[in-house]
Amino acid sequence: MLVSLRFPAVFAAVFPAAFRAAALAFFVGLPLTAAAQAAPSAPSDAAPVRFGILPLGGAFESRSDWDPLLAELSRAIARPVSVLSVNSYEALEQAIQRDEVDMAFLSGKMALDAVTQRRMKVVAQVVRHDGLPGYRALLLARKTPPLNTLKSLLDQPDRWRIARGEKQSVSGFIVPQLQLFLPNHIAMETRFLSEVVGTHQTNALAVANSEADVATNNSADFERFRLRFPAEAQRLQVLWESELIPHAQIVVRREYPAELRTRVQAFLTAYGRGKGARGDAERVVLKSLHDLAGFVAADNSSLQPAAKLAYQLARQNAVTAQWVNDAARQARLQRIESGYAEQVSVLKDVTP
Repeated sequence: MLVSLRFPAVFAAVFPAAFRAAALAFFVGLPLTAAAQAAPSAPSDAAPVRFGILPLGGAFESRSDWDPLLAELSRAIARPVSVLSVNSYEALEQAIQRDEVDMAFLSGKMALDAVTQRRMKVVAQVVRHDGLPGYRALLLARKTPPLNTLKSLLDQPDRWRIARGEKQSVSGFIVPQLQLFLPNHIAMETRFLSEVVGTHQTNALAVANSEADVATNNSADFERFRLRFPAEAQRLQVLWESELIPHAQIVVRREYPAELRTRVQAFLTAYGRGKGARGDAERVVLKSLHDLAGFVAADNSSLQPAAKLAYQLARQNAVTAQWVNDAARQARLQRIESGYAEQVSVLKDVTP
């Protein structure tokens, strides 16, 4: 489900690129598939900038948290801004692939895909109040026995019910799989008694309410959970935490002029840095956005750690999977190596 809120409330309708491509195919006799796959044209100056956000708590909650900042962004760049709030990583990923998103707040893997598929460019990265250059993936369980220790989880995963994030989620899937489960010969998708896939908030609630035994989460979202659900948080403990994961990025469509991307970057890096009542109000907004301190200027190179994580996970999966023969395994490993090399090449593009 996609939820859209616009600033101001009414804008002129703009035909989507897919519609224009289909019309072109009809009138000039081109194959529809070729026309539909044509590179997207530069967005019109009259069209709203469509900002996509992940449902870190819920679609409506995430949207309302971002509304004040995006209203200010709209004024700063003299363009209307609309909010595209979704209920899953997959829904946002599909919207990006359909060119329905012009700017987005994305975690590492999704930002990496958006950039390496040459749809987006990184303009900024978030900064948190703790000053750390990243956050940590967590595993949560109830404090009460019998299923309440990491050893019992790793020894008998088939006794546990897991609540995890989607496969695009860095802290909800990629990092726990790479740093904890696969090294212990456990595949999250197949080794547990049962699994549910949801947001960090819904997964933590599932464990607190005994609907699951263990949940993936992260340090930033669990801090927010403690504030919003103190009684439920008291029932939970952290079984495991990962190495630091770099913070999320703000990405903007490549088709936008460099001048507009620079204006967006200037607005974000200045937001919450001022003095007086306005600066105080902006800092309140940032705090509601997962206790952010603000944004720093960034470029595509900031996604190199995310590319390395995705590469390591793909390689680990290939090494541990069952293959018809070693030649098939080596072919898969070679494709992973070449794909990673291509990603690294794309991330070297640090132009505005």
